Amino acid sequence: MRERAILVCATAAKLGDSYCSLAWGAKLAAESDPATAAALLLRQMPAALNARERALARWAGQMVTDPNAISAAGMSSLRDAGLSDPEIFDATVFVAFRLAFSTVNDALGARPDAQLAAAAPALVRDAVSYGRDVASARCFER
Repeated sequence: MRERAILVCATAAKLGDSYCSLAWGAKLAAESDPATAAALLLRQMPAALNARERALARWAGQMVTDPNAISAAGMSSLRDAGLSDPEIFDATVFVAFRLAFSTVNDALGARPDAQLAAAAPALVRDAVSYGRDVASARCFER
């Protein structure tokens, strides 16, 4: 769960997706601590991440920014951090799925709801200054 949360937080932060950043930032905070989650959501590399986790966070960011620019060296950095080829494939497919999910949410105007934001630690909430604002109860009125 921790590695998945790192992948989603790195992806959502780079993409500017507030909904997934709040949801998965809370999960990463529970798996590590709020400061680690907040740093990753601020597009920083938290000191608390091990080499494998740092490589996964960088990989997710590269996939969002420019997947065509990923080279054999990029793959080597994942292997050097201890990931096997099947793990690299799994992480890549997982990030691609999260990118698709975020794209659907963003295209349909999904906004994080107040309960989601309230459930996230304050450091996580404060780190998410991008994307759509937290929805109020009135946003669903027509």
